[in-house]
Amino acid sequence: MNYYIVIPAHNEEAFISLTLQSLISQSNLPKKVVVVNDNSTDKTAEIVLEFAQKNPFITLVNKTSSAIHLPGSKVIQAFHKGFETLDDDYDIIVKLDADLILPDNYFATIMEHFQKDPTIGMAGGFAYIEKNGEWILENLTDKDHIRGAFKAYRKECFKQIGNLKPAMGWDTVDELLCNFYNWKVITDDSLIVKHLKPTGANYNKTARYKQGEAFYTLGYGFAITAIASAKLAVMKKKPLLFIDYIKGFWKAKAAKTPLLVTSEQAKFIRSYRLKKMKKKLL
Repeated sequence: MNYYIVIPAHNEEAFISLTLQSLISQSNLPKKVVVVNDNSTDKTAEIVLEFAQKNPFITLVNKTSSAIHLPGSKVIQAFHKGFETLDDDYDIIVKLDADLILPDNYFATIMEHFQKDPTIGMAGGFAYIEKNGEWILENLTDKDHIRGAFKAYRKECFKQIGNLKPAMGWDTVDELLCNFYNWKVITDDSLIVKHLKPTGANYNKTARYKQGEAFYTLGYGFAITAIASAKLAVMKKKPLLFIDYIKGFWKAKAAKTPLLVTSEQAKFIRSYRLKKMKKKLL
């Protein structure tokens, strides 16, 4: 199976060499890696070009955009820019962050999953962060969710869900749509990915309402949004975030922000989320 990787990168000079080194060390090498240098003001582009000279499957694409780091839209616009440069000769497409160290067997194992079961639409490992000299699970989501930092999609599934949505919530709506179209989402806890920068480290204050807006655009409705907001605020150990998330939801509703899904998909998503919530309570 051929797999292509797109890596959006903004000012990642501290980490990108570690990410690229872990890619060229894979036991199953990628066919193509496109790094999208998104308006970096550091040496990100130079580092990528050094790797590209020695590894012809790596290419650099430059993109200019706003320097403001809003979760979701900026990174996926960069992903789209890189994806546009690729041909259609892939079986698996991967969106990867530029601050990861992957184990050498990462993609060999991911490809095995896809090959064994043709109904798998997405697959991924688990993110670990360094704390007091130890690598511990970055426990922000359920164990059946693949982190946005390393998403691998089967081509047919990727096309059916309509590529990645340039909005916060892109890495939740993709999985919900996978379920809607009867694809499986698989996580493998033997694949430990070192995440060198904690999630959300660069988000600024204007981003704080975005999570609530994302819940709205996913078609959650208020009840599910309230439960999801409370859970996330507790997981992040910042209870006051709950208020920001709820404000974000009502702001999006008042502005009649378009949903990322159709009304049929939104109905499925609410039913799916409620089922999962009930399962945890029983």
